[in-house]
Amino acid sequence: MEIDMIQNLVSKYLIKLGIIHDTNTYWDNIIILLIIIALAFMADFICRKIFLEAFRRLARKTKNEWDDLIVDRKIINKLMNIIPAILIYALLPLAFPQYEYAELLDLLLRLCTIYIITVSLRFMNASLNIIHDIYSLKDKKKNKSLKGFVQIIQVAIIFVGIIIIIGVLINKSPATLFAGLGASAAILMLVFKDTILGFVAGIQLSANDMLRPGDWITMEKYGADGTVMDVTLHAVKIRNFDRTITTIPPYALVTDSFQNWRGMFDSGGRRVKRSIYIDMNSVRFCTPEMLDKFRKISLLTDYIEEKEKELQEYNETHHIDASVLVNGRRQTNLGIFRAYLQRYLQQSPLVHHEGFFCMVCHLQPTEKGLPVELYFFINRTEWTVYESIQADVFDHILAIIPEFDLRVFQNISGSDLRNLTIKEIVT
Repeated sequence: MEIDMIQNLVSKYLIKLGIIHDTNTYWDNIIILLIIIALAFMADFICRKIFLEAFRRLARKTKNEWDDLIVDRKIINKLMNIIPAILIYALLPLAFPQYEYAELLDLLLRLCTIYIITVSLRFMNASLNIIHDIYSLKDKKKNKSLKGFVQIIQVAIIFVGIIIIIGVLINKSPATLFAGLGASAAILMLVFKDTILGFVAGIQLSANDMLRPGDWITMEKYGADGTVMDVTLHAVKIRNFDRTITTIPPYALVTDSFQNWRGMFDSGGRRVKRSIYIDMNSVRFCTPEMLDKFRKISLLTDYIEEKEKELQEYNETHHIDASVLVNGRRQTNLGIFRAYLQRYLQQSPLVHHEGFFCMVCHLQPTEKGLPVELYFFINRTEWTVYESIQADVFDHILAIIPEFDLRVFQNISGSDLRNLTIKEIVT
């Protein structure tokens, strides 16, 4: 009744202005429809030129980043697209009264409803993207990815929107259509299997803080060794160090094993675990001349004095016959070399000492010699810096090994054989 009263008032006013006739012909309805469309365009113009410009000016004045994102992504534009459609939907009965044009009015109202739903879906999807972007800006420290959750919500919204649009087209209640989908749940689960698995995996990865964008991960099964670029509903993108891109399903990161190097970067120390093979034939007891030579090394002066005093007291206490080398305790060139390496690492400003292991030890002897392993942490985690520091350390170690009358083991090469003379071979 209210629509009829409004329609009569509008009709009388338009007849008074001479725009339509009192006979209310079909062309008069078209004129009213054109007026409604003109009002819709006017409302759209006012929204864009007044409200949107006011919001843009306000966004420029503030220091917040989220309002700039809203302006750049045109979220307000998508919202304002709904206003003209709602205006047309409300005023359509004025142009086509239901008692005269019931079928035409019903068709036009359905088209308006579908348009409103479609624009609303675009607005909600864009709003979810903005929420994700704002979260990424605000959560730089944790850097957890919500993209998988945002995508599953977007899929759900689009799915519900499509059901509602279908209900509008066939003039059925959406609740009836949703009830009918329950019978085909098995088919739906098969169709959306990857989506469901990706969603569940995304929850597990995020809840357990197993993966973040920016993490360096290694997963040999998929040939992945690089930085996580993005975590989405269906794929985790990894930029390998050779600049190739590897994509892995999120559920594979839950069901299979992968290595995350984030802990190493967070700790501030990167491990070095490397061995040098010593020729065991070069290991011997130290003579007084060798000890005098080693005392001149600043890192070893105090150590040799203290060690010699300790060994002398031990041998005297146990009445050791020092004339035989195998009796008692004596220093070896390899033991002094290990002590030097330990002190060299401990005094280095490039080695991380707080809460980290730093040791030099022997491993099981092999056919290649005796492995002397260095286990320590460098206080720089950048790959290039780490490799450079590690190379400097072992350059120094390889260069000073002969100073301890030790030899590094390496297999015989062709040049070694060529340097041998026939006499040496016979001998």
